[in-house]
Amino acid sequence: MAKVGRPGRLTGEQKSEVWERWKQGQTLSEIASVLSVVPGSIQRIIASNGGYVPRTRKRREGHLTISEREEISRGISSGSSIRAIASKLGRAPSTVSREVQRNGGRESYRAIQADAAAWDAAQRPQEVLLARNEPLRLVVAEKLKEDWSPEQISGWLKQNYDSTEMHISTETIYKSLFVQTRGVLDKALTRHLRTARGYRRNRNALRRYGGQGQIVGATPIKDRPVEINDRSTFGHWEGDLIIGKKSTAVATIVERKFRFTTLVKLHGKDSPTVINALSYHIRKSGLPEVNSLTWDRGTELAGHKKLSAETGTTIYFADAKSPWQRGTNENTNKLLRQYLPKGTDLSQYSQSELDEIALKLNNRPRKVLGYLTPNEALSRAVALTG
Repeated sequence: MAKVGRPGRLTGEQKSEVWERWKQGQTLSEIASVLSVVPGSIQRIIASNGGYVPRTRKRREGHLTISEREEISRGISSGSSIRAIASKLGRAPSTVSREVQRNGGRESYRAIQADAAAWDAAQRPQEVLLARNEPLRLVVAEKLKEDWSPEQISGWLKQNYDSTEMHISTETIYKSLFVQTRGVLDKALTRHLRTARGYRRNRNALRRYGGQGQIVGATPIKDRPVEINDRSTFGHWEGDLIIGKKSTAVATIVERKFRFTTLVKLHGKDSPTVINALSYHIRKSGLPEVNSLTWDRGTELAGHKKLSAETGTTIYFADAKSPWQRGTNENTNKLLRQYLPKGTDLSQYSQSELDEIALKLNNRPRKVLGYLTPNEALSRAVALTG
């Protein structure tokens, strides 16, 4: 299990490693595991720059080097003319002249200070498109408030404005939203995005684990058989994640007929982590039959084919934004909040502690079961079929 850590505790070298691994397509959980911190710590680092890998500081080709600046300084000290210094460096006299003038003139020029100033100037953020084009910024903000996606806004602008000054790419809109150092779009506008996410997803990770917001090869809930829908048979479950502080999560699975609940400890909420945890739990924890599992459209189950192959469970997916289609699980999660309150760091719970919480819920009488407990109802059903 990853050790609890804070992003402030990571060294500069470790933060560089975070970004390098993120660029390679590793998930928050994978990076956290390598650095022995919780995924939430990695998420805060990633979110600090909107999910975009920070630009590496480097000198542009053709700029004066520190050795050239030292040569300029020595030339000035010896009384050489600007033209003579430039000739020795193989530079244009105007280049050397501007360098000296912007750094205090012949009397104040110092190579180290001049080089440091040039280095700092190279890092100054350039004014971005939406910062210098107010009409375009207002239109983009208005359409975001109407729940348009950046892609829709970009396409609509190209169709409705001939002037390229009113055109903007999808990625520029996302970057203006997520990288708040740009300060051109209100961060609150991200809640109008379909995912309401506060940072850009890693494109390499999307290629590894499936498209954003899409479940490839999903079997929709409308294809679920009648015997599952009417709860006439046992062994059909609903599942989801409960999210806690620092992006921690616990998987909850509840049987539709008898409301029997089980909880699964997670070390992250990316698809590979969730799939592996669910697969192991279903196969090794002694659960009763798990013939089908109905989940929402969360991409944590993007790897559902692997889960189905390993467990023999048929996976169905509810329609987007239709939590009532998994009403049993939704109601169970509300009951679980008594034991796992919102804002709790869920990584602190061991699997055995989660099992104890599930046991408490399974030993509480339910009106829908004629005030039997889920454990009692399940035991009676097993006795009758045995």
